[in-house]
Amino acid sequence: MKKFFKYSVYNTLLILALTLTSCQEEFEPLPQADEQQTIMANSSTAKLVENTVSRDGSFDNIVDGASCFDIRFPYTVRVNGVELTIESVEGLQLIEDIFDEIEDDEDLLEIIFPVTIKLADYTEVTLTNLEELRALAEECIEGGDDDDIECIDFKYPITLYTFDINEVRTGTVVVESDEDLRKFFAGLEEDDLISIDFPVTLVNYDGMEFIVDSNAELANAIERAKDVCDEDDDNDYNDDDFPDDRLDICLTACPWLVKEVERDSQNLTDQYFEYLMNFSKDGSVTVKDRNGNIINGEWSTRHTDQGTKLTLEFDVLVDFTLEWFVYEVGPHTIKLYSEGGNRIIMKQVCVDDEAGPDTLREILRECSWIIKKVFNQGEEIERLIGYEFNFLAEGVVTLSSGDIVYQGSWEIVVNDEGRLVMAITMGEEPGVSFEWPLREMTNKRLKFEIEEIGYELVLQRVCENDQDGDVMEIRNILFGGNWMVALFEKGDMNITQEFTGYSFDFEPEHIIGATLGDTGPTQLGMWRVIRNSEGKLKVYLNFGDGAPLGELTDDWDFVSITEGRLELKSVREDNASGEAYIETLVFEKL
Repeated sequence: MKKFFKYSVYNTLLILALTLTSCQEEFEPLPQADEQQTIMANSSTAKLVENTVSRDGSFDNIVDGASCFDIRFPYTVRVNGVELTIESVEGLQLIEDIFDEIEDDEDLLEIIFPVTIKLADYTEVTLTNLEELRALAEECIEGGDDDDIECIDFKYPITLYTFDINEVRTGTVVVESDEDLRKFFAGLEEDDLISIDFPVTLVNYDGMEFIVDSNAELANAIERAKDVCDEDDDNDYNDDDFPDDRLDICLTACPWLVKEVERDSQNLTDQYFEYLMNFSKDGSVTVKDRNGNIINGEWSTRHTDQGTKLTLEFDVLVDFTLEWFVYEVGPHTIKLYSEGGNRIIMKQVCVDDEAGPDTLREILRECSWIIKKVFNQGEEIERLIGYEFNFLAEGVVTLSSGDIVYQGSWEIVVNDEGRLVMAITMGEEPGVSFEWPLREMTNKRLKFEIEEIGYELVLQRVCENDQDGDVMEIRNILFGGNWMVALFEKGDMNITQEFTGYSFDFEPEHIIGATLGDTGPTQLGMWRVIRNSEGKLKVYLNFGDGAPLGELTDDWDFVSITEGRLELKSVREDNASGEAYIETLVFEKL
């Protein structure tokens, strides 16, 4: 880590501890060499320890763009025009959600100064403007080449001893954290002598613990661990875009093209470039080479405190056979690594150009399909959000919301451009009656689009046998009684009062009733809970577009639920200004 200023830092608790222990006896005899070894504060071993316990500031790079310091919570930022108070690490996810919600826009983030930053040595500095922050950020060494060591950690508590120039013990200190240990070293002079009370437990980046019994073993362990993991010292905020327990969904959603391979520090990309990998839910994986040959193998995942691991096993494809650490899952990208110079980068194939009409027909008929969005001549048809298509035999298709069912016809054809087209005719609902060209196809998501004239239809697959425990729990809680809107905020505007007097009843068959007062009237709408193709929980509400209940119509992001409270959010775009804002909707049980 780069030090920006020279600070005279001495830990008050350390001074007190040294004073108290030195009062017990005037001096303590130095332990025998086989019991304890001293090291000098400026030795290479001491430096390795200091670098291991330096503070890592890369977790908030989405805000400050600097890995050698972080901004102390709470602070305020303005994201694409939306003002947010960031009170914890979890708040950084909201910034990422705003950035990711609208594709192809320019993401802008403004920090509201003053802010306080914490440096690698845990020193705090107050900054009053962006220029000061940028000046410090320019001093950072990014890309994992800085001094701090993040691939190994100490397990606390650890006992340390200090000595005078005659190697007589002068004090005992117990440290409980990286910060305590870093500040302990900051309070030493270069020629001060210290020793560590062994054995000491270390924790590797993959969660494995091991014990060292001497200075030499400690130094060797840290030295070996310096470069065996990805320290994530970059500004790629998308590299954490998956919950650990949803990696399997991501892998099996559609095939993956191999874009880069490195094994034992040798670049093998030319040999394996654009091999096609297909992960199946039964744990089997197939790899198709560029000549069409198929290689069969197996895959599995496991989750550790340090992250997720993917194991690949092949009899033939030995360069892929390894337990890989999953260090990035971005939009249609997975990056794998393992110590010793091993790396694989894969890109998701979301359009199968070889799929024919029969393939698309089979996919459509397998399950129901939920409308995520639909645009007709550039106008979004919000009244159809969450409606369910069922593609039946003999060219029959139904579109329903629970209490409303439309019926029409469908067929799959190939247009003059050789692209698959889903032709729907539904006289009672003209919003979906169109010849929809296929643009994207995965196991759980279909996208049809003619961008030039403003037609777009996005469908999400929902199958009866998809028994997601979280989805079922949310549904069961919502079934249990009547609910009210306790909060509805659109950006800075609170419109909760528009729903005063309404009670909401979440009924079976995706029907929701909104009753005004004790005697009605009752307006019926649609509701459903699903987990989408990205692994996110979504709550669909649809009361059409009439005021005031039409304000609730949206595919909401699930935030939290208890027996008496449901919180949802949505990132929307203002039609006039183009700026993003956050909607927050909270239901509470009556």
